[in-house]
Amino acid sequence: MSLLILGIESSCDETGVALVRGGDGAAAPTLLAHALHSQIDMHQAYGGVVPELASRDHIRRVLPLTEAVLADAGRRLADVDVVAYTRGPGLAGALLVGAGVACALGAALDRPVLGVHHLEGHLLSPFLSADPPEFPFVALLVSGGHTQLMRVDGVGRYEILGETIDDAAGEAFDKSAKLMGLGYPGGPALSRLAEQGDAKAFKLPRPLLHSGDLDFSFAGLKTAVLTQAKKLGDELQARKADLAASTQAAIVEVLVKKTLAALQQTGMNRVVVAGGVGANRLLRAQLDAACAARRVRVHYPELHLCTDNGAMIAMAAAMRLQAGRQQANRDYAFDVLPRWPLDAITA
Repeated sequence: MSLLILGIESSCDETGVALVRGGDGAAAPTLLAHALHSQIDMHQAYGGVVPELASRDHIRRVLPLTEAVLADAGRRLADVDVVAYTRGPGLAGALLVGAGVACALGAALDRPVLGVHHLEGHLLSPFLSADPPEFPFVALLVSGGHTQLMRVDGVGRYEILGETIDDAAGEAFDKSAKLMGLGYPGGPALSRLAEQGDAKAFKLPRPLLHSGDLDFSFAGLKTAVLTQAKKLGDELQARKADLAASTQAAIVEVLVKKTLAALQQTGMNRVVVAGGVGANRLLRAQLDAACAARRVRVHYPELHLCTDNGAMIAMAAAMRLQAGRQQANRDYAFDVLPRWPLDAITA
């Protein structure tokens, strides 16, 4: 008999709650309902996430979202078998809200709880799509401050092939957008503006493109964007779309070329892209075209599940339980791990 798993995500500036059925038996876990509240409007005035405000907003949102998800799924709180939550990485205060609520619910219901790794949630989120992947595969994880290439042989069986040594791809998008005065959140704003520009207008560096390894570095690109913006001076406003397009093209080229190199190194013919940058249209188009030419299958999360959400947390919990990688427990003395390497949970 499958389990009803309630997932709570509160690692940064989105409060997500979801209900997934699975975690036991051979059937694939299924998403029954999910709800998400984004704090973008609240943080825009500050040009970035304010941790204290984020934590307070999670407190306000998590229980109403839980009630909404249960109502949408036609279930009662008493029907929940396991309560999963994001244990890390993320903002400490924000993580504590989700962990505290999850463990309180577990204690009140006498149900076990399970702390989930935020990045594993992203990594496994494509299994919620209409075209789920199969193990094994190469994964390109591009989420916030993380850019990693991994070999994935199964749940909890991850080998990091390469990762960023400074700024991640998401940070390169956001910081470059801020340099151009595009506001918060910068990445999506830069991508939208780039559609109106000429990607060949400015010659920007592709850091570590020919390094011979699978590591990434985007700090130098950010510096090059700053230098170019200063050179433009009063012309920046008129050339902003071109600079945005050139910046996006540089980031995407590095991501695509490194992913292809990882496929060649591992000999695999399947790739999964997960995390917020996975929603980028240019990245999807170029990676799809490059992989189609090599007869490689590419899988993505559904667009509405690329950002942080409760569905990926509930799904990761279900898959870990199903694979026997972790047991839910009734120890409600929780902790959180703001800095938690993904390889710390591998087999």
